[in-house]
Amino acid sequence: MAHFDRLAPSAWVTRFAPLVRAGGRVLDLACGGGRHARWLAARGYQVEAVDRDATALATLQDVPGVTPRQAELENGPWPLAGAQFDGIVVTNYLYRPRFAALLDCLAADGVLIFETFMVGNERFGKPSNPDFLLRPGELLERLGGDYSIVAFEQGEVTAPRPALIQRVCALRGVGQVARLP
Repeated sequence: MAHFDRLAPSAWVTRFAPLVRAGGRVLDLACGGGRHARWLAARGYQVEAVDRDATALATLQDVPGVTPRQAELENGPWPLAGAQFDGIVVTNYLYRPRFAALLDCLAADGVLIFETFMVGNERFGKPSNPDFLLRPGELLERLGGDYSIVAFEQGEVTAPRPALIQRVCALRGVGQVARLP
């Protein structure tokens, strides 16, 4: 088992995942070794775990409730066109040109749980390329008026390693009110 398979799921994901419809369909985008896919499936969600790394996805092949899917997320046609999910989880990944297409995959009343690095992280190491670092408040800007923000944070964290991050949990639809976990 690779090291990334043993990582605990993000506390941000575990806090807000219960907002996704029970038994719902969840996309774990750029899932890597599947720490979130495994955790979500163990709680009854039907998870589509998508990544370009076939080796990492192979570790998910026999996990009940998880459908691994190898796909190129940054080149060629969007591999998830027309798909709809009750929840979308994205951690430690950012590819701005696909952000709108990703949001199109979220069903009405769906839950977006997004957490990744932001500008300033370069002082802690990688990622340091600004193409992969959110600008301050960028997730809020990208969600515009079409989403109800449940929670938003940006700043420095110390675990699992020091980093500058930004994260949001949002419901698709204006005026949605969530029961906070």
